[in-house]
Order: sequence, then structure tokens, then C-alpha cells
Amino acid sequence: MKNKIAIIFIVLFFVSCTKDFEEINSNPNAPNNANPSLLLRHVLWRTMEELSYEGFVAGNLLGQYTTAIDFNLFDRHSLSEPQFGGNPWPVLYQNLRDNELLLEQAISENTKSVYEGPARILKAYMVAQLTDMYGDVPYSEALKGSEGNIFPVYDNQENIYTSENGILDQLDLAIVALENNLDGGTLEGDIIYNGDLNAWIRFAYSLKIKYLMRISSRLNVASELQSIFDQGSYIQSHAQNASFDFTASQPNNFRMANLRDGDFNLFIMSETAQEIFEYYDDPRRTIFYREAENFAGEYKGLLNGPDASQLSISVADYSLTGTIFREQTDRLDGTYISAWETYFLLAEAAHKNLINANPTTLYEQGVALAFEYWGIDMPSDYLTSGNGAYGQNGNDGLEQIITQKWIANILNGYEGWIEFRRTGFPELKTISASLNNNLIPVRMPYPTDEAALNTTNYNTAASNTNNNSINAKVWWDSE
Repeated sequence: MKNKIAIIFIVLFFVSCTKDFEEINSNPNAPNNANPSLLLRHVLWRTMEELSYEGFVAGNLLGQYTTAIDFNLFDRHSLSEPQFGGNPWPVLYQNLRDNELLLEQAISENTKSVYEGPARILKAYMVAQLTDMYGDVPYSEALKGSEGNIFPVYDNQENIYTSENGILDQLDLAIVALENNLDGGTLEGDIIYNGDLNAWIRFAYSLKIKYLMRISSRLNVASELQSIFDQGSYIQSHAQNASFDFTASQPNNFRMANLRDGDFNLFIMSETAQEIFEYYDDPRRTIFYREAENFAGEYKGLLNGPDASQLSISVADYSLTGTIFREQTDRLDGTYISAWETYFLLAEAAHKNLINANPTTLYEQGVALAFEYWGIDMPSDYLTSGNGAYGQNGNDGLEQIITQKWIANILNGYEGWIEFRRTGFPELKTISASLNNNLIPVRMPYPTDEAALNTTNYNTAASNTNNNSINAKVWWDSE
């Protein structure tokens, strides 16, 4: 992993956590003229810091990287009962709210126009996270409490992606704004690119590849993907990753390092992960997990979703998560999108004939970059023999692409679950003691606060999802 500029975490006084719907829509403590460099720094850090934590404690359960052995109703797929995590809704809307302040300043004040591109990219990223997890969500009328609208409608997912000012349009507008400012003002507060606007343009194009692929089963996106691929203005190396470094100690370390030992040790290797790493004979398990204390040299997983009230195990019989997530968090990055993810997306596009390119080459680049990202040497025969070799030994190339992406995404566990929903890979297991009729959820439920605070619009959205069911597919997943 590459070194980035040091992060100085500044807690802005206008960002207090709240469950109050009106405050999320219009933070009454937020000055409209807040310093844009502090806003950008804050939103960049806080969004990914919180999502990395959420991804580890909740997303990794849904994606079956880990299982929880206590306080685990979420792991049993009772998703309306978040425990250590599992409620990304306020995380994303609160950061969207603060990012909106940045975007409003950038649009209204010429001297701050350099911030427009980054603000639009971050908006697209956060909105995509929301809609990919929940489906229809408040968007076009969201964050307008200062204008008197504290009851926003839920936009349908197709419009959120494709309409004017939707996700894809936000990225196009961001690219134009960045290009218009290449000879303009200085972007300060940028903890990922240190003000390099060309790097932000690559960031936008990589996100566009990701979101075009996400909706590719519903819409014809081939020409747009081919154009971006031919242009080559996407992230291609780790030096270009949209990421920042965590540190080994507070205040900028990975949050799991600050939990009590007992809390951290609730999360152990899942049986799904054990089988995948064994299938690929993948050495990355040595950094993602620890050897089982009672089985020297072995990595042991447990089937997800056990009934904790009936569970009687010795933690020493299973693999805890690795030291990289607790004692050595300076080896971790908070990553929005990376070179390896971009290459896996392009490999999938080539595999599906959405772009004219060699899927094997793109896949192998993605795998090599993923090993490099996690700081471990790739075995010399990993891509030439065995189950890592693309399309060989009876393996399906698409399954290999998505599974390799799943492996590398362990710090963004929601992504592993989202990509499983989109592609069916890797094959996740029916969990041990399901509270969801042995079904793997395909969306997050709307928070219970929504029913009380935005009742009419919530009721409409709930009726469109079979009473807010976690088994109701989102638009891009509902062929």
C-alpha cells in the first residue's frame, strides 16, 4: 500500500450525530460559509472512516467474510436490529448533508469553484452506496430542510442512477468542473490527492465504470464503457487510488483497534471465507485472519449466523481476524475505489463483451494489483495453474473475477454482498440459524425512524418493497 499525506482529523463543530430527521436534512448548527477546505477534509475522512467500520462489523457478515459469535442478530439476518453496526443510513445522509454545503459554496461562489468537482464525485459515491443497499431512497428532495422540505419523497433507483442530476450525471458534471479548473484555484483539504485535479478526474471515470457495470443488466452501457476504456483516463495504479492511510494509533487509526478485546474477538473467520481461501490456496488469509489457536498452522471458519443462545464453542478453535485490523492498522487504507477494483470491473466488461478487450489480461492485472495492495507477494504460479488461472481447470471466468474482487474487498464488506446480489458470486451459504427463512437478504431495510418521521413517503416506499422486506430486489437486481 502506498503512503499518502498525513491526515489531521479535524472534528468540525457543525457535525454532531443526530437521529433527528430534520437535522439530517438541514443541520441548524452548520454555518453556510464554513471553510471549504475543512469541509472537504472532513467529508473525505469521515465518510470512509465510518463506512470502513460499518463494512467490517456489518458488511463483512452479509458478505460472509466473518461471522459473529455473540450479539449477532444481524448475522442471523434480522437486519432491522443493528448491533455493533448495520445502520449505514445516518452515516451516509449526515455526510451527504455536509458535502451539500461544500457543493453549494462551490456552485455559488466563483472563488470556490475548484471544489465543485470533488463535491459532485463524493455525492455520487454516497448516493450510490445508499441506493445500492436500500433501493429507492430520498434523493431529489433530500437535504432541503432549509427550504422547508423535511419530508422528502423516495426516488426510484433507476432515476437516481440515470436521470438529470443522478449518479452518472453527477460524475459527468464533476469531470467538466474539474477540467474547467485545471488552470484555476487550489484545492485545499484534499487528503487523498493533495489537490491534483487530474487524479480526481481519474477517480470520477473509475466510479463511472463501476456504476455503469452495476446497472449493465438493465441498460445497454457498452458504448459508454468502451469510450472510457479507449480514453484510458481511469485509475490504473496504486499511486492513483482514491484512498488515504489509516495510522497505527489514535486519532486516525482504524476504529476496530479501539474496541475492547472482547468486542473485537466476537468476529471470526466465516466458513465461506475458509473454503474460498482454501480453494485458491490464497496466502492473503495469513493477513486477513489468524491461525486458530488450538490448530497451529490452520485457518478455521464457522458457518455464519449461529444461534448465540445455543452456541457453545471455544474461540481458540477458530480464526480471529488478522492483526492488520487491530494492532497494525497503519497497513490499512480507507479506499473509495482502487486500481484493482477498476481492472476487475473492466475484466467483467470484457468477459461480457461490453468492451473490446482481453478479459484474461485485465483479470490478471486486477489480481496482481490486489496482491500488491494488500502487501503480500503473489505466488509465482497463482495465475498459471490451479484455481487462480483464468478460465482454466473447469473454472468460470466471471466467477473468478468476482471472487477475486470479493477477496480484496474485505475492508469494504458491503461491496462483497452487493456484488453477490448482482452476479451471484461468490456463492454464499445458507446460514446456521436464519431469522429470514433461510434467504440471503437482497437489500437493507429502511430504518424504523423513517416510519415515524417521514411517514407518508416511507409508507409508499415500504409498499413498493413488500412492506420494507429485505427480500425485495432493487431495480438493477430485478430482471
